[in-house]
Order: sequence, then C-alpha cells, then structure tokens
Amino acid sequence: MRAALPELDEARLVRLVARGDRAAFEELYRRTSPWMAVRLRRRCADEQIVAEVMQETYLAVWRAAGAFVGTAGGGTAVGWLWTIAARRLVDAFRRRAHHAEPPPAAAWRPAAPAAEEEALAATVGGDVGDALRRLAPDLRQVLQAMVLDGLSVRETAVLLGLPEGTVKTRARRARLAMRKALS
Repeated sequence: MRAALPELDEARLVRLVARGDRAAFEELYRRTSPWMAVRLRRRCADEQIVAEVMQETYLAVWRAAGAFVGTAGGGTAVGWLWTIAARRLVDAFRRRAHHAEPPPAAAWRPAAPAAEEEALAATVGGDVGDALRRLAPDLRQVLQAMVLDGLSVRETAVLLGLPEGTVKTRARRARLAMRKALS
C-alpha cells in the first residue's frame, strides 16, 4: 500500500488516516503542509504562532479524520484541512489577545500574485473573476476570509485585526462593488 499512497487523492488519504494509517498521515502532511504554512504566514507574521497552528491542525486531523464527510458533504479534504487551520489561527489570536497585543499581520506581499489568488482566478473566470481582481485589496481580503475560507464575521475580525463593524462594512461594500461590476 505504501507505494500506492502518492497516487491517492487527499480525501482517500484522510479516510486512511481515520483508520490509523500513519503512512497515509505522513503522505497527507507531505502534500499539504507546504501550502498550509504559506497560507498561514500570509495571515500571520509570527512564526511561533504559525508553528503552533500547524501542529494543532495536524493533531486535530489525526484525531478527527473520521469526522471528514468528504464530497458527500460538498467539501474537499484540502478545504476541510484549511477550515481546521483557519479556526486554529483565530483561536491562537484570541489566546494571544488576552495576554498581549495581537501579532502583526504579514506586512510582506510578494510581487507576483499568491498561489491562492491564481487558483481563484483560474476557478472564477469571466466577469466574476474580473470583478474580484478589481476589488480593493481590503475588500477582497474580507471577501476571501468570509466567502472562500468560510469564516464568520467575528472570526474574520480576529484574523484581520479589525473591528467587527469594519468587517461588516467591508463585506457589504465588496458585495455592492461585485453587484455593480456584474450588472
């Protein structure tokens, strides 16, 4: 079975992990940890928090792989992993907020578009993709957290270090801008 693991998709690997298959877990980690770390670093510049969130995420995956519903629930294994990681990141920000200032948001932005932006552009094409790319970065960031990452207003506020009212306002402005661009 070990030789066949690289050929399996992530959903199948998660199902094997649910049965306690360590090799499947190692393969899942090998495939997903690099992009997970990149996505987390784009949202948090504190390497210690990123490392904690990575550890907590994969521990949760090991413990709760049996809870993964998969395509029957309309989701993907990668989406499930990211949901766990995003929620763990919000939890880490909340824990740190009680003790000190929240960690600074990632100030560095690559000159080239991020992989997730390229993937979004590839999956959301035509007029919708054009409208998304024309959104102001602060509006696109809120839209990404709430719509693509599936976070609540409160979780988005904690993640982005914004008041909840600001998140709601930006989400409304983003929806209005998208509606105007698409009409």
